[in-house]
Amino acid sequence: MNQKKIIIIIPTYNNPKTVKEVVFDVINHNYEVIVIDDGSDTPIQNLFSNDEQKGIYFIRHEVNLGKGEAIISGTKKAKELGFTHVLSMDGDGQHLADQAKKLIDICKDDEIIIGARNFDLEHVPNGSKFGRWFSNMWACWDTGQVITDSLSGYRIYPISILNLPIKTSRYDWEMEVLVRHADAGENIKEVIIECYYPTPQERVSHFNKFQDTMAIVWVHIQILPFKWPRFILNKIMGNNK
Repeated sequence: MNQKKIIIIIPTYNNPKTVKEVVFDVINHNYEVIVIDDGSDTPIQNLFSNDEQKGIYFIRHEVNLGKGEAIISGTKKAKELGFTHVLSMDGDGQHLADQAKKLIDICKDDEIIIGARNFDLEHVPNGSKFGRWFSNMWACWDTGQVITDSLSGYRIYPISILNLPIKTSRYDWEMEVLVRHADAGENIKEVIIECYYPTPQERVSHFNKFQDTMAIVWVHIQILPFKWPRFILNKIMGNNK
C-alpha cells in the first residue's frame, strides 16, 4: 500500500508518562499521526511544547467516551485529511512504530490487518494468555475467519469502518468492528509483531477485567441468534453440493 494513504492514530487516556515517547517513535519513523485524547485528566496536547506540536493532529474528548469512540474520531479526521486507512497504536508504550511496516506491506483494499502479538514472554500473565484464547475462539466463530489475536489493538482499519452499524463504544468496540467488517464480506488478516509487554510493576491498563470482558462476551451473545441460522444454512448448502 502507498504509505501516503495511511496515517497512525493514537487513542489515549491518562497515559502521560508514555504517550509522548509513543508519538515521537511514530514521527521518527516518518509517519503522520493523530492523537486522540479521550478525556485525560491532563490534556495530552499540553504535554507537548509548541514546537513539538507541529505536524501532530490533536483531537480531545472533554469526557472519556471509550476507546472505540476515540478510534472513530481519529478515523473521521483521517478521512477529512484524505487518508484511506488508519493504523491504531495504543499510547501505553506497548506498541512499536517499527512494526507498522509489517501491517502496511500486506494491506490491500478494505481489509482489517491485526498485529498479532508475540506472547512467548516470561512476564505475560497466564490470565492474559487465557483471555486471548477465549476471545479468539469467539472471534473465529463470529467472523468465520482465522484470528489468533483478537484482543490486539495494533490494527489497520479502512475508512469504510465508519459505515458499519456498530453499537459499542469502549473496548468491546474492537471486537464488534471485526464481526461487522466480516459480515460486510471483507477480509481480516494478521501478521506477527513484536511489542513491549511491561512487567506487572510497570503496567498501566484501563481495561477492567470483569466489566470489559463481560461487555465483549455480550457482543458475541447478541450475535449468536443471527449466526446459528447462517451456520446451519451453510452446512445444508455444503452438503447439497
